[in-house]
Amino acid sequence: MARTTFLVDDLNPTERYKLTTGLIIPRPIGWIGTKSNDGVNNLAPYSFFNAVASNPPVLIFSTGVIDNQIKDSLANIRESGVFTANLVDHDLSVAMNKTAENLSPEIDEFTIAGLTANLFGSVDAPGVLEAKAVLECRAIREVLLGEGATRHVVTFGEVIAFHIDEKVLDGTKVNAQELDALGRLSGSEYATTRDHFNLDRP
Repeated sequence: MARTTFLVDDLNPTERYKLTTGLIIPRPIGWIGTKSNDGVNNLAPYSFFNAVASNPPVLIFSTGVIDNQIKDSLANIRESGVFTANLVDHDLSVAMNKTAENLSPEIDEFTIAGLTANLFGSVDAPGVLEAKAVLECRAIREVLLGEGATRHVVTFGEVIAFHIDEKVLDGTKVNAQELDALGRLSGSEYATTRDHFNLDRP
């Protein structure tokens, strides 16, 4: 096998991004719902997103900070301390893509995407009523990574409540095909959880 080696220090930020997002695939998408102190709902997708613990359930998402400008999701979480993580399925892919645009804080992305903002009862942050799974979270930690003009803030959220479409459940077991979750590949490419196979654990 012939390999090409890249030393990270020799790469510019764009090249680092392309290699990272092209290799670490598929990445689940956390559709993060928040609300500002002024009562404006915000919804934005993050593919630097994953679960990191189960007892208690903890997830993370990472948002870019460019020239010290933070995104609305992070600003709102810093104000309120809470958010929702909504899972994107294939049917919601177009709506999700509409919320990826960097809009001003006064604009409600739920409205732009034709979605229903819903309070599920445990945190004061809106979830996507149309999503098959909504996780209500309390922010518990923030970690700053990187230096210079482009950095990342990783937010850790403890899941307070799961709200899941009964059609994807068998007790507490989730049917991945029914969930039909979207995963981010590189560029504008995505994958779903419809195709899968089994391996018995040794």
